[in-house]
Amino acid sequence: MSQRKSRRKFLGSAVAGIGMATLGAHVRVEAVTPSGQQASSAAATTTQRRAAPPIVVASGNGVAAVSKAVEMLRAGSDTLDAVIAGVNINELDPKDNSVGYGGLPNERCDVELDASVMHGPTRRAGAVASLRGVREPSKVARMVLERTDHILIVGQGAREFATAHGFEDTSLLTEESRLAWLRWKETMSGMDKWGPSQYIPAPASPAGEKRLAAERQRASYRLAETYAGGDVKRREELLAWADEVALKPPTGTINCLALDSAFDISGVTTTSGLAWKIPGRVGDSPLIGCGLYVDNDTGAAGSTGRGEEVIYINGARTIVEFMRQGMGPEQACLEALKLIARRYGNDLEKLKDIDVNFYALNKRGDYAGAAIWSHTVSSQGEKRRRQFAFADAQGGRLLDSAFLFERR
Repeated sequence: MSQRKSRRKFLGSAVAGIGMATLGAHVRVEAVTPSGQQASSAAATTTQRRAAPPIVVASGNGVAAVSKAVEMLRAGSDTLDAVIAGVNINELDPKDNSVGYGGLPNERCDVELDASVMHGPTRRAGAVASLRGVREPSKVARMVLERTDHILIVGQGAREFATAHGFEDTSLLTEESRLAWLRWKETMSGMDKWGPSQYIPAPASPAGEKRLAAERQRASYRLAETYAGGDVKRREELLAWADEVALKPPTGTINCLALDSAFDISGVTTTSGLAWKIPGRVGDSPLIGCGLYVDNDTGAAGSTGRGEEVIYINGARTIVEFMRQGMGPEQACLEALKLIARRYGNDLEKLKDIDVNFYALNKRGDYAGAAIWSHTVSSQGEKRRRQFAFADAQGGRLLDSAFLFERR
């Protein structure tokens, strides 16, 4: 067995060793445990959160975004101006590897970005997908809304459209993202030639054996040394992070929704998409009704996480329709998550790696965030509570998301 295959198996075993997620008690959902026995949570409980507008809701990586957006709303800015300015912070942040500049690349090491925007007062939308070379795709999506009668432009067409409107072609890949891609490429298979050779000559002496072992160790370190600047701790952290995202590609994104004092609503969703994806893959973020939907008479919703699952249920449009029928934002998000769970027969074993998060607000100022799972779990077993970002007159902060299932 090759070194790469062995290492991949080792990393996979580490993830398998994390404790099995169990059904939580936040909402009532019939679930099938790995043993096939039925299990259920306690009676449904939902929380209604309400605040006086202007308010802004976003995914958990959006505290800076909601803070910026609510500041602009309080100064009288349009809701679409505010949410786009908010997410531009993430799009330009190289440390946020789920959005814009620094986003994790596709399988060819090209960063492809998706974004959508909706303006409630004018009931219009615009979106781009598989866009390369522009760090702020949300701005290009806005140009689609304002300067065309189209809704979605993709690929090379999106790139040419951006160029026509003055967006320069610029690199989106950071060295950290390149490192993560290299670690993924070297460990994904024992059938290709990426990574250290598996054909190692026999050392001529015990000293040669020792030197060979040290050299193999240094080969791994060299990948990160360039980015760590001689900092040993930073090098170790970079390698650990690269291995984490290589093994468990994140499904990040930022969604941001705003309600102003005139009770007008706008929203934006922007992402670099699924890491290591097949070139041209499009998730839910740029699809109106899936990763984003705004109805100025009712409310707005958006999503982050596994886009394919959201597309199956038209997640954002479904949530807004539930709210139109009278549900509060939290209940509407949870009901949409139940539709995803139902596709898998509510089987926890099948759902354990599904990561979907919804965010919503309505015309009255009610707002919510909800996730399939209460916590995320790293390959090292570290748990982190699912949260969403919110801002009002008191500023931006993180709040715990509602959830269907609890990881124990």
